[in-house]
Order: sequence, then structure tokens, then C-alpha cells
Amino acid sequence: MTTHNESTDSPAAANRAKRRHWLTGVAAIVTFGAVAYGGYFAVAGSRYESTDNAYVQGNIVQITPQLSGTVIAIDADDTDFVKAGQDLVLLDPVDAQVALEQAEAQLAQTVREVRTLYANNGTLAAQVKLHEADVDKARSDVAKAEDDAQRRTALLRDGAVSKEEFNHTNAQLASVRSSLAAAQAALVAARQQLASNQVLTDGTTADTHPSVLRAAARVREAFIALHRTALPAPVDGYVAKRGVQVGQRVAAGTPLMAVVPLNGVWVDANFKEGQLKKLRIGQTANLQADVYGKKVEYHGKVAGLGAGTGSAFSLLPAQNATGNWIKIVQRVAVRIELQPEELAAHPLRVGLSMDVTVDVRNTAGKTLADAPRDHAVASTTVFDGQLHSADDRVRDIVAGNDTSHASAPVDVRRVAAVPKSTPAASAL
Repeated sequence: MTTHNESTDSPAAANRAKRRHWLTGVAAIVTFGAVAYGGYFAVAGSRYESTDNAYVQGNIVQITPQLSGTVIAIDADDTDFVKAGQDLVLLDPVDAQVALEQAEAQLAQTVREVRTLYANNGTLAAQVKLHEADVDKARSDVAKAEDDAQRRTALLRDGAVSKEEFNHTNAQLASVRSSLAAAQAALVAARQQLASNQVLTDGTTADTHPSVLRAAARVREAFIALHRTALPAPVDGYVAKRGVQVGQRVAAGTPLMAVVPLNGVWVDANFKEGQLKKLRIGQTANLQADVYGKKVEYHGKVAGLGAGTGSAFSLLPAQNATGNWIKIVQRVAVRIELQPEELAAHPLRVGLSMDVTVDVRNTAGKTLADAPRDHAVASTTVFDGQLHSADDRVRDIVAGNDTSHASAPVDVRRVAAVPKSTPAASAL
């Protein structure tokens, strides 16, 4: 009986020992793994800050007209790539053309009127000279008549002349004195007229006269208004949010579509406030986009940290001075600049989700920028040259109406050609 119990207990004891040995091994492995993971987390956690609350952002350039008008053509649609300067929307230019024709005709008339003022200066000056000569002659006649009258008076006392002849001499003296007074009055009037005309021209030339400058400014204004009936793309990019339709009457400032330059996007990574301790401007970052997965990695650097939390700039900021207050962890947007060549190889769209990991070992950088930017954030040269073209048109009109030179007549009705609709626009 004893032998049988010992034979049955031996396998059970062996199983318990084996199970104890297996559990000890598992516990050792788990403990080692936990220690290893804790050590890695402690080291990596001090070197990197990560977040998956990050999104692609970019400049969304709104296309808005600078004057009211009716849309006659749309030359780009959503998802189209456009080049800077390419016409996107065309407005009916008829009203602007008519206004330009009126302004050009008014400038031509003003130039001729002003040149007449300068020509009148010479004419009036010549008239003054003639009146001065008339006054000199009248004075000479008066002096001669006075001598004759004095001589006739002496002869009358001696009886050498008759009373009738003496009276005739006095009448002639009165006549020449009256002529002198009339000549002097005419001279004064001529001088006043010359002075009045000179007031309108003194200190200026025919090209710099205020009336000409005012009319020229109206031509420039009308010329630029005609030019603005074509709405160009300010930058290279992709069309988005087209809401305009052919035939639509649009007002100045109405958003018609947007152009998004995807070569200049960035990432706004929203880090928790507790993660900002080691974040600095200039630190490097590795990023992954959900659209490409882990096979594509972007490299960037911290460009700046936001000036406040997202809730502080929300439409309805939180009111924390209340009795029922619950602390909520806040987040601050950190801007990450991306490398252009990586964006060209794997383009990103505005709004895409990103995973961001920032290497925070180098804490020598600044948390806030302390110097102003030395270059424009964004700029365009598409609108350069509009005023130069208007100035050329003004010079043509002024020169064409210079009556002092034998210039060929200029057709003041010549205006900029009406931009034609492209086949794509005509098909809409």
C-alpha cells in the first residue's frame, strides 16, 4: 500500500516542480522586459517628444476681384495646376473700356487746352508790347499838342492867330490826351490779362500742369481698371474651392476660388503643455504622414512655438473663473518646417494628419523668436508693371496732342485688347 502511494505522488511532485520552474522563467522574462522597456522609455522619453495631433497647413490664396463685374470666362477648375500670372477668371471689360476711352479723350482735350494757355502767354505779351507802343505814341502826341497849344497861346496874345485857330488847337490837345488815357487803360487791361494767364501756367510746363496731371491720373485709373478685369493667379499652385460660375455678377472682394501652393506647406504639431519644457526653435523633427505610412519619412525643424494655446484663440475662449472648474490639459501649436525636396518627392495636402517626433536633446535654442523676420512671408510680382503700362499710354496721348510739334495723330480710342476665352473656359 505504501509503495503504491509513493508511485502515484512522484509524478505529481515532478509536475509541480516543472510548473514552478516554468513560472519562474516567465516571471524573469517579464521582469527583464519591463526593466528593459522602462529603461528605454526613460532614455527615449528624455530625448524625444512625440505627438500624433499634428496636421499639414499651408497658404490658401484667395482669388478676389478688385472691382465689380460679370464673369464671362473661367479658365481654371478645382485640382488644376496654375502658374503665377495665368488668368483664372475674366470679367466683362466693356464698361472699363468705355471709361478708359472717356478718360483718354478728356486727357487729349486737356493737353490741348493747357497748350493753348501757354500759347496765349506769347500772344498776350505781344499785345502788351503793342499797347505800350500805343501809349508811347500817345504821349508823344500829347507832348506835341501841348507845345502847339503853348505856342498858339503866345501868338493869340500878339494877335498872330485867330481865336478859332486857338480853339482848334485846344480841342486837338484834349483829343490826344483822351487817346493817351485810352491807350493807358488798354495797356493796364492787357497787362492784367497776361498776369491772369501767367498765374495758370507759372512754375509748370505743359506736361506737368495740374489739369494735365489730373486728367492723366484718371487715364491711369481707367487703364488699371480695365487691366483688372482679368484675374491672374498670384502664385504657382493648385486650384481649390471654386465657387464662381459664368454669368455671375460678382462684387469687389468676393472670394471666387483659392490657389494653394503645396510646395510651401508646413506642419502644426499640437504638443501638450507638459511637453514644451524642452522644445526649442531649430530642433530637428521626423515626421510621418498617414497618407504614405511609415515607408515615407519627412525631416524638418522647429520653426516656432505658438504664442498661446488653441483654446485661448478659439471663437469662444474658456471661462475658467467659475465654481465648477475642471482642469483640462492644454495644447500649443508648434510649427515644423519641411524640406522642399521631400515635399516635391511626396506632396502633402493641407489638412492631412501627421505623426511628429522632435529630438529635444539640444536645448540651446530659443522658445520664442526675438528678432523680426528679414524677408516677406509670401509675395508676388504678378501685379508689377501695371502702372508702367498706364504711364506709357499717358505719354502717348500727351505727345500725340502736342500742337507745337508736327506729331502724327494718335488714336485715343486705342485700348488694351480684350482677353479671349480659352477653349476650356468656353466649354463651361
